[in-house]
Amino acid sequence: MSQRFTLTTLLLLSALSLTACSSGDSDSDAVAPTATTQSDDAQQAEKVATSDASPASAAVASNTAATRSSLPRVLESFGVGDGVFVRSLAVDTHDQSIWVGTSAGVLEIDLASYDMRAIYSRKDGLANEYVFSIMVDSQGSKWFGTNGGGMTRYRNGEWKTFFPMHGLADYWVYSFGEAQDGSLWVGTWGGANQFSRTDDKFTATYVKELVNEWVYGIASDDHGRMWLGTEGGISMFDGTRWHGFTHEDGIGAPNKKNLPVSQNTGLGTRERHDLSVLSEGQQTYNPGYVFSVLVAADSKVWAGTWGGGVSFYDGKTWQNLTTEDGLAGDIVYSIAQDSDGIFWFGTNNGLSRFDGEAWQTFSKGTGNGLIDDNVYTVIALPSGEVWAGTRGGVTRIGYGE
Repeated sequence: MSQRFTLTTLLLLSALSLTACSSGDSDSDAVAPTATTQSDDAQQAEKVATSDASPASAAVASNTAATRSSLPRVLESFGVGDGVFVRSLAVDTHDQSIWVGTSAGVLEIDLASYDMRAIYSRKDGLANEYVFSIMVDSQGSKWFGTNGGGMTRYRNGEWKTFFPMHGLADYWVYSFGEAQDGSLWVGTWGGANQFSRTDDKFTATYVKELVNEWVYGIASDDHGRMWLGTEGGISMFDGTRWHGFTHEDGIGAPNKKNLPVSQNTGLGTRERHDLSVLSEGQQTYNPGYVFSVLVAADSKVWAGTWGGGVSFYDGKTWQNLTTEDGLAGDIVYSIAQDSDGIFWFGTNNGLSRFDGEAWQTFSKGTGNGLIDDNVYTVIALPSGEVWAGTRGGVTRIGYGE
């Protein structure tokens, strides 16, 4: 337990020592930093929502199996500072560490002890303190996508930053992916790049080929295809041709709640891209806007949408899961699948766990509470734990004591 308190203290101190950039995020209220370990009673206060299996749920259930006999619970939360956003999480199995990307810098955490290893900012080599995306590639290199600062690589103790002058499509870098051929894919606000790690240079830039040039998520499948989530839908590259999927093709559920349609379409100016999902205090609807993409173990492609829930593609059609099925919120920022095949969806109204049949929700202000309900990033660790990043900190969820 002392190690956990040590990490919490260091996290809080790091938030004070880093200079937070202007985030432009206005989709949630400020949350005070917390450092809590749930009591035994609170740990049992799980909020589980089970609904009748819809056709979409049945399709998932047929390919997903829950292998544990008990439900997970919140183990503890680590605060990173009031107003500091945790935007990205990545596991490095080479160095046994967890990387936490925030709006005020990057934290490196020991995977075994949870002790702080290091805090990184611009003075260490980052292009910008606001780190929106992190990827650890198959060779152990760390890639950081920043807001307005370009792309930074950390390899063997050395930092290197890439800008548009080097071929990067844009200074705003929001996603990474690794292709079967070993190339790195980079998603930006100005299109997508391919990058050769062998030659250390950009080899291709895609803009007109995409359904929208603002790229927020990238994933690859076993067939060598790349799936890119954009503000206008999904673009898929099969190695030869591009294919587009939009709301008209089935991505994002219908607007049954008659929510106001978002004007943040990607067709305006950058000033309109403040990532706010509210309009006069009400959630907005923009179903073709894809925040996250995941290729599941069964090869289905999952997409988290803005107001249309989570969508999945079976190779023929897109189907959707929403709050009507049990999802915590219809704005889905992040998606992960753990080693048991269970899905975790980070939404605007908490974190959802879906085993193919039943839903479990983690949210703020409950016995299994999160620091904040807007879950921007979620990862599944090799140990079986799940980490969720929100405004104000990170929450650990697992089956242990």
